[in-house]
Parts: sequence; structure tokens; C-alpha cells
Amino acid sequence: MIRILADTTSTISLKEAENLGIFYLPQMIVFGESSYRDDNEISTKEFLIKLKSSTTMPKTAAPPPALYTPIYEEILKKGDCAIVLCPSSKVSGTYRSAIVAAQDFPDAQIHVIDTQLIGPALGTVVRKSVEWVNQGSSINEIIERVEDISKHVKIFFYVDTLEYLHKGGRIGMAKALVGSVLQIKPILLFKDGQVSQFESQRTKKRAVARIAELVKQECPPTQDSHLAILEADAMEDAIELRNSLSSLMGIKEILICDLPPAIIVHAGPGVLAVSFFTA
Repeated sequence: MIRILADTTSTISLKEAENLGIFYLPQMIVFGESSYRDDNEISTKEFLIKLKSSTTMPKTAAPPPALYTPIYEEILKKGDCAIVLCPSSKVSGTYRSAIVAAQDFPDAQIHVIDTQLIGPALGTVVRKSVEWVNQGSSINEIIERVEDISKHVKIFFYVDTLEYLHKGGRIGMAKALVGSVLQIKPILLFKDGQVSQFESQRTKKRAVARIAELVKQECPPTQDSHLAILEADAMEDAIELRNSLSSLMGIKEILICDLPPAIIVHAGPGVLAVSFFTA
């Protein structure tokens, strides 16, 4: 039997993970001396409240290898094989943790994949993988399909402040200072597993409108694009963007996902993003 492993950076809920029958791991959120699993010890809502009241900047940590060990033991014992679908190794240490843990099980069929993705696009790959398993696809066929569709993802996103990107090492102090003084609202692009600055706008309204324009230009206007909106403390903006994209593209159902704490740590509250698969 082929078993699928994923984690909370896929934005899949615990209930859905259970329904899919997958092994599901947390990311770790660290506030000073305290750490929390983001699957059952701290929710996005609780994290945002804590973030706004905290005097220290939180950090993230990948699930430690020890969390994979009992899962790998079960897989080996049952004679199953596994596909571990990890977020991009360029922004997370999850892939390394899964690899390190697998080294203790040389006789187990464990395939750890750096999907180069994060967020709902990763969630889509997880759901597709479960679907392919249920259809009777071989493990090599599934891995090939995962690697193929993962190459066709784009995520445009807006951040309300450059503070978190700077403190997380994503941009330098000079750029953060200039951006704050001029009230620049950057539009960022997540592609090929990493974040890059795409362009800047002078207001949030312009930035969100520009993202809608970019999505209309590049996203196929079908459900196969798996168009999704991600937000953290920006639900009103997310609903407005969904309505705009639905009207522009004729896609009736557009998923809105709460970003997990592990992503908000680096982007900050007020972040709004759009994820989709290109042709």
C-alpha cells in the first residue's frame, strides 16, 4: 500500500487530512522559550492574537525527525511504501527533517519529495496524490506526476508591511526602511520554490487590483487551475478579491484559505495571496 505524508504548510485541515487517510505533521512555532505545534496546539486565530501582543518575534521550526520516526516504523512494519510531500526546501527545513529520519530506515520504501511548493498548491498535490493512489497508480507514476504538476504553479502575494520579510531575512534593512518610509506595498512572486520581489505599488488597493490583473493574464480560466486565495487577518480583502476574480474569470468556486502560522511568521498579518496552476 502507498501511504502519503504531508504537513500543515499544505493548508489542509486536520479533519480533511483524516478523511484523506494521510499522515499529517505539524510545523513548530516558537515564541521565546515556548514552542507550539500548529496542528493542535495553536490555531491561526490564536497565533495572530499572540503575535500582535508579543514583544518578541516568533520563529518557526520544521517538524523534527523524531515526529517522522513512529510513522516510518509503522510503514516498515506493515510493508507499505510512502511518499512524503514536503514544502519547498528553499523556505522550510521540512524536507531535510524527513530525509534525516528516513536514513534510520534503509529497508523501508520511503520517497521524500521536495515539491518546491507551499500553501494550497501543495494541498492540491497532496489531494491529487491520494486520488492517484486510489486509482491504482504505481509509486513511480505518482512521483512523476507530482514532479510534473509542481512545475506549473505561481503564487502572487501582497504583504501589508515589510517588517516581517526583513526580520525573516527575506529583504535587507535598507529596502525595508525605504519601503516603510515611502509606504511601498510590494507584490511578491513565489515560483520555483522561492520568493522574489515582482513589483511595487503605492497603496494596498492598487496592489490588490494589480494581483487580480496578473492572475487574469496568467491563470487558465477553469477549475483545473485550482485557483485559491490565501489570507491572514485580511478576510474582507480576500472576499473582495474572490468576487473580483470570479467576475473577471468566470470561475464560480474560488477557495479562500487561512494561512497557517508557519507562513504568517515570515509574511506578517494582513498578507493576501493568490495561488494557481498554469497550463
